[in-house]
Amino acid sequence: MTLPATETDVVTKPPRIGLLDTARGVALIAMASYHFSWDMEFMGYLAPGTAETGWLKIYARAIATTFLFIVGISLVLSSKPEIRWPSFWKRFGMIAAAAAAISIATRIAMPDEWIYFGILHCIAVLTLIGVVFLRLPLAFTLIATLALFAAWITDNFGPPGLLRSSFFDPRYLAWIGLAVMPERSNDYVPLFPWATPFFAGLTIASIAIRTRLLHRLAAIGTGSWWPARLARHSLAFYLIHQPVLIGIAYGLSLVVPPQAPDPVATYLRQCNASCVMQQGEALCRSFCQCTLEKLQAQALFTPLQAGAIDIQNDERVQTIAAECSAEAE
Repeated sequence: MTLPATETDVVTKPPRIGLLDTARGVALIAMASYHFSWDMEFMGYLAPGTAETGWLKIYARAIATTFLFIVGISLVLSSKPEIRWPSFWKRFGMIAAAAAAISIATRIAMPDEWIYFGILHCIAVLTLIGVVFLRLPLAFTLIATLALFAAWITDNFGPPGLLRSSFFDPRYLAWIGLAVMPERSNDYVPLFPWATPFFAGLTIASIAIRTRLLHRLAAIGTGSWWPARLARHSLAFYLIHQPVLIGIAYGLSLVVPPQAPDPVATYLRQCNASCVMQQGEALCRSFCQCTLEKLQAQALFTPLQAGAIDIQNDERVQTIAAECSAEAE
């Protein structure tokens, strides 16, 4: 006897997991709080580089990891008992359109640091990759996940630059994630290493769906909590929250103008934020302190801060950078 299609769906379709919605909602709030710290830095209340260093840097990475892990899980759950292609392409189209809108808006507003491959771009591409793996045996997804973890460990703890090349530095290749010095962006989330939590979510959900674990999680009744309800409008929240928050920060700057930042602290934060993209934090602290002292000794620090020196082409600055790089190593 063959069950009608609707009854089959009831039997085989995974239950909605309120706990997962709650986790996504909490991640959205965490993301907004981090973005507000960036806005406060942009308005001058925090020293430049604050949002890209220290515990805020760890906080931002934890948020992005959580989002991509949940995206991997959600892709599996939404594709059972089979991929519903109209819904899939509708969701993908919305994410891709939002990513394109962010690129266009930031290209106009911040041409030097526009978002050419942020988290929405990454989610869109990983969604296309993930749906291919869903049609393959689980072993392929597991192998890909382990390979990504191994590559991440090698990149962080292995020989410096082993997986990276300056060939990938231009924007049209930097999205892959193997660049040595990618061009600056206010939200840079390349496929590597950020495919790692996504594939971890794919793997764990694919294994869990073969057990009763999903039904146990669904029994944890958090689906009515307000973070869970917020999570059901995650894309709208993502697009709306930042204009609102930066508007709040701007309004605050009109009422209580920020104090002028300490130029030395500003330089060290900016230098470290730029340096750690390539090297370890300990080496960067040594390098930045060295360049600061040499710039001050040669009376170059003040004109450099005032923008009177072209840092890319001034031979004196390049010599100092080379000397301090050699000393730091």
